[in-house]
Amino acid sequence: MQENIFNHIRRELHQHPELSGHEKKTARFVEEQLQAFTPTKIIRHVGGNGLLAEYLFSKDGPTLLFRADMDAVAVQEADTLPHHSLNPGVAHKCGHDGHTTILLRFAQMLHDRPLKAGRVLLLFQPAEENGSGSKAVLDTKVLDYYKIDQAFALHNIPGFKSSTVLCKEDSFTCAVISVSITLSGKTSHAAEPQKGISPIPTTLHVIEELQRWNNTDIQSDDYFLATIVEIHVGEEAYGVSAGNGVIRATLRAKTDRQLHEHAQRLKSLIASACEKTPGLQHEIEWLEPFSANENDEQAVTMIRNAAIRNHFEYIKLETPFSWGEDFGLFTQRYKGAIFGLGAGENCAPLHSPQYDFPDELIETGATMFYSIAEEGNQ
Repeated sequence: MQENIFNHIRRELHQHPELSGHEKKTARFVEEQLQAFTPTKIIRHVGGNGLLAEYLFSKDGPTLLFRADMDAVAVQEADTLPHHSLNPGVAHKCGHDGHTTILLRFAQMLHDRPLKAGRVLLLFQPAEENGSGSKAVLDTKVLDYYKIDQAFALHNIPGFKSSTVLCKEDSFTCAVISVSITLSGKTSHAAEPQKGISPIPTTLHVIEELQRWNNTDIQSDDYFLATIVEIHVGEEAYGVSAGNGVIRATLRAKTDRQLHEHAQRLKSLIASACEKTPGLQHEIEWLEPFSANENDEQAVTMIRNAAIRNHFEYIKLETPFSWGEDFGLFTQRYKGAIFGLGAGENCAPLHSPQYDFPDELIETGATMFYSIAEEGNQ
């Protein structure tokens, strides 16, 4: 019966997805569901549209934070699902509807089976997809009121057997940042390109160098991947030599330090390349940063113990996932860890139009969270 209730909640969230920074209706719906599980306190507008639910069992014992993300992605979903998205061009294709529902089910468990001591904080976080949500939450200073001992989160992972628990110490997901490079020169007649200032030589050189820097072996300590996502130079005007250009790319590395080094290297590359074309100006904009998730050893042990106690298969990962997850800022500030839940070997990939969060993971995720909280309060 409980599973059916939470399946319905998850599908209701799925039908009404909202993009990063626009999760107002989602937050209201989540708060309505939380009321039934009587948290000690609910704090609204945390980092924008976020919610923080507090369960205080006693002032003795640790304070544990559990986080779920609420936002959706800009993907058009077909109407083949009975619970398909009703918002054109927006859909829950990363499973945040499921993550949110897991935290609600966990809230019910805390209500029905209170812990012996301590405090549990449930954070329903906005704006994970663009990397701004965790920083916005931390910048509000709301969490500074609490002495948080550990922080935990999860993410569903297609391609692994359903309900398998995946984790590792140290880097669990890579550090990621996006960059937009604007090159501004001067157009000229196509018959007289020497009278203009063309961004093309610099564009080609930067792209070539970025590809040369790539080390796509995720097992290597020097893993680095630069992915060009957009190149635009000039216009469809055959009589005009281009005067402006844009390069957009995403950079990723295993650690924040390595990513910072590559970002500085890229800045130097662009500056030196522009110097070879006198008069060519450049502007660099850094976007959507994701810190690496650095998992704490003790927190990983607690995750493994919870999996074993509940008879979930546990896989110790050898390498981090190459995608970014903005829980990394929490693992920088607090001891803690993020783990993966296998979403099924045949589950469609994250962010694909065919993806739909598997409802069977709701109970698995909530059980994992409750078991971790129990161990943390022993």
